[in-house]
Amino acid sequence: MTLDDYNGFCASLPSTTHVVQWGGAHVWKVGAKVFAIGGWDQGQQPFVTFKCSDIAYDVLKEQPGLRPAPYLASRGMKWIQRQTSQTMDDGALKDYLRESHRLVALKLTKQALRELGLAAS
Repeated sequence: MTLDDYNGFCASLPSTTHVVQWGGAHVWKVGAKVFAIGGWDQGQQPFVTFKCSDIAYDVLKEQPGLRPAPYLASRGMKWIQRQTSQTMDDGALKDYLRESHRLVALKLTKQALRELGLAAS
């Protein structure tokens, strides 16, 4: 996955915003809450960090090319960082990014969901 692929996919999800922060990380948010963090190091494969369910976290953290996300996981949050595509291809990564977006949006207030156009009518 290239930087353009990552940013294009995250931009395609509903009501997202993008900011570059934390030393050049491409951070994607829904309702001002982070759902994906992408970092690139000198043109190498991206490191992409995302929120996941408890069960997915327990499974993914043991897979080659994936690890508990630095900083976030050490604080008890269920975030995974994909370092290589060894066990998670780009299609699966997109599925997890979509799920991360959903999980983060679920924690927004009803008012925020309405303002973003994400609330069920």
